[in-house]
Amino acid sequence: MTMKRRTLLALTLATSLTAPSLALAQSDPIKIGLLATFEGAFTVLGEDGERGAMTAVDEFGGEVAGHEIEIIKGSSDASPDSAVRAARKLVEQDGVEILIGPLSGDEGIAIKDFAKTHPEVTFLNGSSAAQDTTLRDPADNFYRFSTDGAQWMAGLGDYAYDEKGYRKVATVAEDYSFPYTQVFGFMAEFCKAGGTVPSKSWVPIGNKDYSSVIAAIPDDVDAIYVALGGADAVNFLSQYYDAGGQAPLLGGSITVDQTVLTAKGRMKDVLVGTPAAGPTADTNDSEAWKEFTAAYKKQDGAFPSPSLFAHAYYVNMKAALLALEEVDGELSDDQQAFRDALSSLEFETPTGKVSLDDNRNAVADMYLTEVTEAEDGTLVNELVKVTPQVNQTLGIDKEEFMALGAVSRENPSCP
Repeated sequence: MTMKRRTLLALTLATSLTAPSLALAQSDPIKIGLLATFEGAFTVLGEDGERGAMTAVDEFGGEVAGHEIEIIKGSSDASPDSAVRAARKLVEQDGVEILIGPLSGDEGIAIKDFAKTHPEVTFLNGSSAAQDTTLRDPADNFYRFSTDGAQWMAGLGDYAYDEKGYRKVATVAEDYSFPYTQVFGFMAEFCKAGGTVPSKSWVPIGNKDYSSVIAAIPDDVDAIYVALGGADAVNFLSQYYDAGGQAPLLGGSITVDQTVLTAKGRMKDVLVGTPAAGPTADTNDSEAWKEFTAAYKKQDGAFPSPSLFAHAYYVNMKAALLALEEVDGELSDDQQAFRDALSSLEFETPTGKVSLDDNRNAVADMYLTEVTEAEDGTLVNELVKVTPQVNQTLGIDKEEFMALGAVSRENPSCP
């Protein structure tokens, strides 16, 4: 579906209509840029992020405080350069006043740096979850209401050690900042509990052949932690199954997301029983989640349950609209009132309360899950446990947490 059909544009009014409210609606729309991956290996993720964002816009009826919301879409391929190019066009040519995005980890760090060059524009995250987008050297005009990838792992490391009895785990993940963050979050718990990670495999986005990666996984590991998304996850899991792989899996958040669970092929054979953790759980029985799912399903092409990308873009778009509502759509004075409203914003999302810390990063509930087959044959992430209000330092004193160092291929390490 084209953005022309999806976007609520300013009303076409006859020139004879002069009512102030109608004139405002015609002449003063609020332009919001929507930046997501509509190209490359993560295209399906970006499309669902758009569904989530538009679910929030539809919830507000396409307007805030008498201002029509005009959505202008920007496309990236998950690379930092493409994200910055798209953001530059949205800001410098299309004139957006607020930008929602991007989707992927390295993109988020690049857009954080780009935001510093445009202090007149307010940036809210899409689903990008690299830790250092907000933890180190943050931008004053960049806000993330969707938490980071280490927060998403809350509960999984302890569950793998205490409940599953795993002591030695290998990791396979994409080679960029978000998977570094996810592996960090998993290992923070697992290694502290006494587990070891003797092998880490890092692969580029868009990798097609995983034979050498599979061959490098030690035979004596108890499980494999996988942090791959989109087509990368499908390719690895299919090839691992075809190669006769027997080790149980632990899932990074995007590996067991609906964007993977609904893929054609042998996902059912490979993923059923896989524990994982993240910001959502498909079987969440709260009324807020049910209502969000029903609204999301009105979007063309929706999955059986919203992906974490739909959820993240929804939460960030809704935060922008709530803050705009609070300031009556006023974005003058360098958007200061709007940003003050964002900074102090606390609201109930489909997955519980969200608020921001001093770095404008979200504090929110996290969900421990396990992949199961629903009665209709679809795969879902069944809720096992909720870890309430996880902050960016994972409950560790901030000074102690910062001393752990920036996430990377090598950090952390517990061989």
